[in-house]
Amino acid sequence: MHVRLIRTLSFALLFALVVQCIPAASFAQIGVGIVVNFAPPPLPIYEQPLCPGEGYIWTPGYWAYGDDFDDYYWVPGTWVLAPEIGFLWTPGYWGWGGEGFVFYEGYWGPVVGFYGGINYGFGYFGEGYEGGRWDRDRFFYNRSVNNINVTEIHNVYNTTVINRNENHVSYNGGNGGINRRPTPQEEAASRERHIPPVQVQTQHAQAARSNPQQRASVNMGKPPVAATPKPGVFNHPAVVPAKAAGAPYTPPANRGANRSGNQPRPGNNNNVGRPGTPVHPRDLPPATRPSAPNTGNPKLDRKYQQQNKVFAKQEQERQKLQQRQDQEHQRLTRQNANQARQQQVEQRHQQQTQQLQQRHQQQQQQLQQRQQPPANRNRSRPPG
Repeated sequence: MHVRLIRTLSFALLFALVVQCIPAASFAQIGVGIVVNFAPPPLPIYEQPLCPGEGYIWTPGYWAYGDDFDDYYWVPGTWVLAPEIGFLWTPGYWGWGGEGFVFYEGYWGPVVGFYGGINYGFGYFGEGYEGGRWDRDRFFYNRSVNNINVTEIHNVYNTTVINRNENHVSYNGGNGGINRRPTPQEEAASRERHIPPVQVQTQHAQAARSNPQQRASVNMGKPPVAATPKPGVFNHPAVVPAKAAGAPYTPPANRGANRSGNQPRPGNNNNVGRPGTPVHPRDLPPATRPSAPNTGNPKLDRKYQQQNKVFAKQEQERQKLQQRQDQEHQRLTRQNANQARQQQVEQRHQQQTQQLQQRHQQQQQQLQQRQQPPANRNRSRPPG
């Protein structure tokens, strides 16, 4: 009990220290992940695929971080159907948090909020969105910044936008980053009702993560899939490769030593990577599926088959707990919960996850003991 209390207090203290370094507008973007001590690469140069149909809104590409392979990877820009009429996309962004770079996940809402002043192009030039607007239940596209087929989509207009910011810097603050703070209007937008990235966006990011060619150390800042016509479509004639890297990029030689994996912080909840201390079931190391038994002894084989049943049940329990925690995060976002409430929920999630992990470990140990031959079980007992 004392150990659990000490861990909880240490987590809360570390969380409070990191929180002091985070811009106020970022608290609408909730989650826990790692802090990366080296900056993401510059944004690559690429063209926008043709809009696939009415109601799709452009979501620009960005660099995410995979802590299991210690590298940034490019999540391609793509067209996504708006989850609600009247909602726009606020892109995620990297920002300097005092200890390193942290990522603030994007969200859907009625107003575009702060996204670090990053010039993602295609209407996202650092502040607001110039790529289109809602008119009652229809979205109208600005042809001057979007790739639109006017024979298929007729709700268009043409307003020239002068983009004076031609740099490709991908982060806010720190050495060489964009020096911009949220305006009062952007801070107000962060308190509006939000929807986190929809499922197709999460799957899109996971597909990029699993593709080694998207990693910065492999493509040197010029990803082979820079943009896609729809989420998750990586093998399609309309997929767009990067024309060039935003600037020469050389990854650090010892990337794994350049991040601090145990620091909790506000930020994204899925694509920056797992924290060193498990907070959610997704942060736990993957369980090893038991191999198919083939001892030649039917009775012994049936015992080993129990491992598969235990494995399946534990995987189901992980998924159910993760779903409940995700639902809580979504409620916090809708309620614009304050820092204290966010911290309280994260502490409870950490306790739930650790209890689940301990229970599963005990179940595995008990199962292994039962499956030992009688002679081995007797030898494992201390002499009486």
